[in-house]
Amino acid sequence: MAGAENWPGQQLELDEDEASCCRWGAQHAGARELAALYSPVAGALIADFLSGLVHWGADTWGSVELPIVGKAFIRPFREHHIDPTAITRHDFIETNGDNCLVTLLPLLNMAYKFRTHSPEALEQLYPWECFVFCLIIFGTFTNQIHKWSHTYFGLPRWVTLLQDWHVILPRKHHRIHHVSPHETYFCITTGWLNYPLEKIGFWRRLEDLIQGLTGEKPRADDMKWAQKIK
Repeated sequence: MAGAENWPGQQLELDEDEASCCRWGAQHAGARELAALYSPVAGALIADFLSGLVHWGADTWGSVELPIVGKAFIRPFREHHIDPTAITRHDFIETNGDNCLVTLLPLLNMAYKFRTHSPEALEQLYPWECFVFCLIIFGTFTNQIHKWSHTYFGLPRWVTLLQDWHVILPRKHHRIHHVSPHETYFCITTGWLNYPLEKIGFWRRLEDLIQGLTGEKPRADDMKWAQKIK
């Protein structure tokens, strides 16, 4: 009825143009613009940070004596500080197998999208998928990149070039972490975040927080193994 009063709670009808402007989801203009801001560089940065977070956690906390995770997860990090070249004697599967299992499902999901989505939908998803793909690739080969940073002979020329250009973790850069007590430069994918995180004291602040809450001393187990004589 024309001129009728809208009672509280009564839903106003929107014309077609208004409904289009207020639409939420992938078609929203703001959503499309924000999605376009994702980039492969951001994927590499996130992969680098995640590698540092995992590396820092395993280096700093826990013990080899912990059930299940101690021998399976923490032990390799303790061994690596005592024998840094041990990783260079691991074959491809041993080096990369665990990371491949973690990233397999996201890669399969991405392949499914490219197989089933329309070209228009893929165009909208493209920046996000580039971000995810770069994150997955760098994450998958983080251990391989770490292994190369400890390999001083026989590396392919393209690997040394990537190291020299700091596209992946350089050998000289990673040496900083291997100065006892191994308390800095934890990021081992590209190493891009090591310097800024060190400048703001990110890891030290995090350790102080956790030590204050739990009473646990950082790297206590790591130092115990490093000081063993026999």
